[in-house]
Amino acid sequence: MEPLLRLLECLLLLAVLPIATALKFDIHAVPAHDAAKHERCIRNFVAKDQLVVVTAIIDGYRGDGQTINMHIHDAMGNDYGRPKDVYGENRYAFASHADSAFDVCFENRITGNVQGQTNPSRHVELDIDIGADAKDWSAIQASEKLKPIEAELRRIEEVVGEIVSEMDYLRGREQKLRDTNESTNERVKWFAFGTMGMLVGLGAWQVVYLRAYFRSKHLI
Repeated sequence: MEPLLRLLECLLLLAVLPIATALKFDIHAVPAHDAAKHERCIRNFVAKDQLVVVTAIIDGYRGDGQTINMHIHDAMGNDYGRPKDVYGENRYAFASHADSAFDVCFENRITGNVQGQTNPSRHVELDIDIGADAKDWSAIQASEKLKPIEAELRRIEEVVGEIVSEMDYLRGREQKLRDTNESTNERVKWFAFGTMGMLVGLGAWQVVYLRAYFRSKHLI
């Protein structure tokens, strides 16, 4: 029992501690007509009305023959922005409109002379903060005159609240799936009973019919 409690404490500690998880990758430049096919998308999940801050640091400069366009949208069809020709550090904040997965997509187009590069590309460093992690706690600490420990406790409280909300959401989803499964099993059971009854009735009717037929022919 004690090792299990220690494991739960470690998981909770990992959940509430801030962790830098920037994603780094290169996106190669392609002709404009092929850009949509080579679009690179990063997907994450967000709850409704949560704050999301997307930070993208892209190397290069305007006029180097490459143009990176971004598109931020979710699976429900909500569009959160289409920044064009981005480079350097860019930050975009939005509040989600639905419980849904959302994508941050990049495309790199060749728009000019790439100075003889055989495989031109740009380096992207992407960081996505959601919920409590997306807030500027330094500004909150300064505006509300909080001590560092108080600000950290506020942050941990909000993170734990988000974890509880996520668990409630997953519990609701599990209950809904369980109800659907039980309903499906019940329907399959009655369908099987109906099929068996129909087959038994059809078999009995065939016996009665053949018996009457053979009697009419004086075969039995």
